[in-house]
Amino acid sequence: MTPLVVELVSDLFFIAGGFLCVTGGVGLLRFPDFFTRIHASGVTETLAAPLLLGGVMCRTGWSLDTAKLLLVIIFLLATNPTAAHAMARAALQGGLKPWLGAAGEEGNGEQGNGEQGNGEQGRRDAGEGEGSSSLR
Repeated sequence: MTPLVVELVSDLFFIAGGFLCVTGGVGLLRFPDFFTRIHASGVTETLAAPLLLGGVMCRTGWSLDTAKLLLVIIFLLATNPTAAHAMARAALQGGLKPWLGAAGEEGNGEQGNGEQGNGEQGRRDAGEGEGSSSLR
């Protein structure tokens, strides 16, 4: 391919990966509970990092560095979804309940208290007192 096409493809990879990084960061800040936040970080890690590395691969050309970057991409695609699933499953089995929204039973729609979706009911279910400030 011509250098112009390679640069264009590389730039597209960088733009798409950067966009996913920004949206993943916004999701981490704005989503109400652990489960939705782990979803945002899992998608960001799984999609943005390979796109950014693909852009770097386009810029380096065919070399040993490209083969190493390809192995890193394969490793990321294999491990990141598994790690995000394991964390979410461990949190669920540990007693953390998902926030179900304003209409659900587990949350009252307010997430400004730092409880990440558990609220008073989640603390009572876990056996903690009313005055406890520990997060799960």
